[in-house]
Amino acid sequence: MSNEQLVVKHPGTGRATWAMDSLFEHLLEPGQSERLGVALVTQPSGVATPLHRHAHEAEAFYVLEGRLDYQAGDDIHELDAGAFIHLPRGLPHAFRIRGETPARFLALTAPAGLLQLYDEVGIPAAERRLPGPDGQTLEVEIPKWIEVGPRYGLEVVGPPIPE
Repeated sequence: MSNEQLVVKHPGTGRATWAMDSLFEHLLEPGQSERLGVALVTQPSGVATPLHRHAHEAEAFYVLEGRLDYQAGDDIHELDAGAFIHLPRGLPHAFRIRGETPARFLALTAPAGLLQLYDEVGIPAAERRLPGPDGQTLEVEIPKWIEVGPRYGLEVVGPPIPE
């Protein structure tokens, strides 16, 4: 039997996590949907992921504000507000936030479980803003990614997009 639920979230009412120097506002989580996970993500300029792939999930992103360079396979795409990208399961990808302002985007995963990874490596957000000194340092967070990521089928396969 499915655990799909009707979910309505108003601004500022979902759980929030600080991870990757970023704010993840959980809109649709495992336990509410098995098939889809959704988060509103705010990330400061300069944040970048290593080239990686997911063994279990497809991902999609819809950019609301800001600019990202997104590598999907061998191609790099410049994504501005209004852009959408879908990444099939297993496709190597990476991104870097560009410009002077933070980027905000909807992050979608199918199935839903991947967003729990951010809870394990991050910390509960004290407020709905980017973390400051009250956040977690990357020196503390990166070893958590190395330990926890493989349980979620996350495999790092290369370096980040250059600055």
